[in-house]
Amino acid sequence: MRKINVSEIIDKVKEMCIKANYELGEDVLKKLQSAKDKEQSPIGKDILDKLIWNANISKDKQMPMCQDTGMAVFFVEIGQDIYIEGGNLTEAINEGVRRGYKEGFLRKSVVNDPIIRENTMDNTPAIIHYDLVEGDRLKISFAPKGFGSENMSGLKMLKPSDGIEGIKKFVLDVVKNAGANPCPPIVVGVGIGGTMEKACILAKKALFRKIGEFNPIKHIEKLEKELLDEINKTGIGPQGLGGDVTALSVNIEVFPTHIAGLPVAVNINCHAARHMEVEL
Repeated sequence: MRKINVSEIIDKVKEMCIKANYELGEDVLKKLQSAKDKEQSPIGKDILDKLIWNANISKDKQMPMCQDTGMAVFFVEIGQDIYIEGGNLTEAINEGVRRGYKEGFLRKSVVNDPIIRENTMDNTPAIIHYDLVEGDRLKISFAPKGFGSENMSGLKMLKPSDGIEGIKKFVLDVVKNAGANPCPPIVVGVGIGGTMEKACILAKKALFRKIGEFNPIKHIEKLEKELLDEINKTGIGPQGLGGDVTALSVNIEVFPTHIAGLPVAVNINCHAARHMEVEL
């Protein structure tokens, strides 16, 4: 059995928290550039140019690209042949977040009690989703999730008879109702199937996929492309000021579900679609 000490996990998580907030992924930057080339609105084109400029300054100056440095969300794949030594895995991830947000001068945005709302002052606890897999590797995927876009999410328990058209209508309704609030151009994560909570987790996980990668299931890939086309016809445009580019990508994840249901969840990311992963 392979051993991984918690100190290695803490260091990697700390680095991820800082780097993800300072350096926008190449997949997002390339898509923003192609969106700028495609955009016909002069205002929209100028906004996209500014977003790229902002991302480049953030990387060059090593500072956060947005004031909302997010709630720390993780998807962790744990090989069943791994032994974590020196402590608890969940606490190691939280300690990495604690150190990363302090040393990276990142805004602490988490409140301890959702009603009393006292800041925990270290951006913990993180939201962590675990998946036990075969092998002896530990894969940690991280996204600092801002709430300007998170607040625009939606869930609907559709009937099976609503079908594809019902799914499209719901996703489009969520995006139209969001308007300028999630700082478009957005990335739209969609979870279809499972139960209520599973659909929401699928929608979140969809946001971790690199822009430009499609679902390997052909009819789901087709739905992703159709929805992206329809969202970009809404005219919301960059920052909601009108244009051809409202979304950079629609990513859909699916899971088997009950014969009587068709859960659909939508989770939106802003243009700063920050995410990264490491494997230990």
